[in-house]
Amino acid sequence: MTPALTFVAGLVLLILFGWYFATEHGSKKRMLATVLMLMLVAFSVATIYPPKKKIALGLDIQGGTSFLIRLVPGDKEITRATLDQAVEVIRKRVDYFGGGEPVISPVGNDRILVQIPGLDTAKIQEAREQLSRVAKLEFALVHPQNADLIRKIEAGEGIIPPDYRLVVYKFPGQGEQGGEEKLLVHKRPDLTGDQITHAFAAFQNDWQVSLEMNPDGAKKFDQLAAEHFQERFAILLDAAVQSAPSINAKYFGGRAQISGGRMGEQEARNLASVLENPLQTPVSIEEERSVSPTLGMDSIRASVIAGLIGLAITLLCVVIYYRFVGLIANLALLVNIVLLMGALTMFHFVLTLPGIAGIILTVGIAVDASVLIYERLREELALGKSLKVALQAAYDKAFSSIFDANVTTLITAAILFWMASGPIKGFAISLTLGILASLFTALIVGRSLLSWFIDTGRVKKVTMLHLISSQHVNFLGKGPIAVALSVALILAGATAFVIRGDRNFGVDFKGGDLLTLSSTQAVSVHDVREAIKPLHLDDAPIQQSEQGGRNYITVRSPINTSESIQQQVTQALPNAGFTVERSERVGALVGGELAKTSLWALGIGILGILIYVTLRFELSFAVGAIVALLHDVLITVGVFSLLGRELTLTMVGAVLTIAGYSINDTIVVYDRIREGFASGRKGSAEQIMNESINQTLSRTLLTSGVTLIPILCLFFFGGSVLRDFALAIIIGVVVGTYSSIFIASPIVLWWTKLRSGSASALRREVREKSNPSTATAAR
Repeated sequence: MTPALTFVAGLVLLILFGWYFATEHGSKKRMLATVLMLMLVAFSVATIYPPKKKIALGLDIQGGTSFLIRLVPGDKEITRATLDQAVEVIRKRVDYFGGGEPVISPVGNDRILVQIPGLDTAKIQEAREQLSRVAKLEFALVHPQNADLIRKIEAGEGIIPPDYRLVVYKFPGQGEQGGEEKLLVHKRPDLTGDQITHAFAAFQNDWQVSLEMNPDGAKKFDQLAAEHFQERFAILLDAAVQSAPSINAKYFGGRAQISGGRMGEQEARNLASVLENPLQTPVSIEEERSVSPTLGMDSIRASVIAGLIGLAITLLCVVIYYRFVGLIANLALLVNIVLLMGALTMFHFVLTLPGIAGIILTVGIAVDASVLIYERLREELALGKSLKVALQAAYDKAFSSIFDANVTTLITAAILFWMASGPIKGFAISLTLGILASLFTALIVGRSLLSWFIDTGRVKKVTMLHLISSQHVNFLGKGPIAVALSVALILAGATAFVIRGDRNFGVDFKGGDLLTLSSTQAVSVHDVREAIKPLHLDDAPIQQSEQGGRNYITVRSPINTSESIQQQVTQALPNAGFTVERSERVGALVGGELAKTSLWALGIGILGILIYVTLRFELSFAVGAIVALLHDVLITVGVFSLLGRELTLTMVGAVLTIAGYSINDTIVVYDRIREGFASGRKGSAEQIMNESINQTLSRTLLTSGVTLIPILCLFFFGGSVLRDFALAIIIGVVVGTYSSIFIASPIVLWWTKLRSGSASALRREVREKSNPSTATAAR
């Protein structure tokens, strides 16, 4: 098990054991829980420090270029071995550019992701050509007197023969030691790789590589073998020698074996993969993204400022509203951030802008558990209970709400991690680890600290502000009005979506180019549009923004047009001094796959939530939760379309986050309704449901407000890169709060009446599920 997985498993176990120790009275058990907490925090701090050496930055922060390369299938099937060999070929080409530590890794069955940090924008075209060119596999005869000639050349007594060139064969030796040999080989290849039809590694007393040739290749090779019997020939891939065996027969008939004393299993398999030549046909660059270091640093600076401002305002608001227990919640929140960063560092998490957004969003989610607990504590104290007893009851009653709400959010995060890739997967990781850390800090850290103050007599009374008092609003009675308003919003959004058509989708979905230029001079959209008129791109969307004293112009255009746009704008507006800050190119195939994957992720997420909520509550509640979720997603996307915004890769993460938040909010209300039904409280089902919504109203509004604080900071101070992401979350939180109050519960009631004819059936079903022994006795 990797250290990162060990950390996560340990965190889950600590949540379970810590919860047990924290709920039990006694100084010894509380001390043990405290020791566990301190050890975990100290371990996390040691893992993070120093942050500059431990936390890797993504290309969107430090700058650089990424390419998603697809192997085009030819006559040979693309296997895992050929993909791995292609990765090695690409790796050697990338090393040519130097710079930071590149990342070259296989993606799926036929793609390779190449990330080159710090690549200068002037070298992007060269990198594109290097990565997409055909790999050259050649067979060249070695000079018969190779060793003698090399000695003379090194001694200055000879020269390289005219028809030969000098190459270096680097071969593996015993253990970690390798060797090298200088070879004089024909300048013109004697045989080319396209004449090899098949190659594979085999073991017959020793490891060897068997290869098969087409008729033309077999004829040429037999001629070479007859004329150069017992001479050596070199196998070269992209001019690098892979092997240099001897010809030990005069006739092969289209089949040959390569063996040698240095060849082990790995060497044999590698050579077989080379002979298969996975890059013998041109590769297709499906996606290309480039960010300049300047824009990256501006983005990280803006995101950090937004995060710090959001954190400071959140801590201040919590202290003002909850006073002393607010200090405990803030301390738990800081511990949460330390644990989260420690886990991300252990995962070797590459910090990207969506990842930072996930961390900032975690701040709001983390406070939710504390709000649930303290609102319960307020209710228990209002019943006249002692502080110690009220605290125990508050944690016991809040646990089911916290657990169910976080599990449903985890479902969407897990699906996002499973189906997404790149930066969005990083967002899912930060959200998942943030939820686990929030459970630990809210249920264990906060409880242990508060219990210690109460048990030792240091705190005898707790006071809190109460700005939102319990009301007696008939929310269910307003259901039809709310539904009519929601339908109107959905129809308006759908109409805008249909009218805008393809303009709803960014290059991530429909494919195309995106180019961002910066200038210290003021440049208008009109000027840029006039500049690109000769290119006949009249419909290309152009946006202007400002950040850090620089003006940014973003142009979205059809694929393979960004270079022409850059050249045309630079020539037409020479005084602007444009600098390329970002360049993206996405093929239509990748865009279509992204749209398909996003819909699958949302669909599977809905199915997972439906199953979980049905098991924990009832089918009626699951139907209400799914309707509310779809309601929130549809309205968010519709409002985005009404505002003229585009759906991008980052928006996929935002929409799924909204789905998780919507379920989180709805589950808290459902949990209180379930509690009301299970307690046998007097009144009709409608009355109990209304009372439950009113009782959770304070929590719902407070949590929404606290969640909105860091997201609003991200929107106003986080820079243009994350503004659309933050806007989507803001819309989603507002709509999610509205739906959890006005939509989800009425749907439950109407569905029950439609299915059973009476709302009392829902009350009976919930009581039976919550108290199975009582239900059995009643029967």
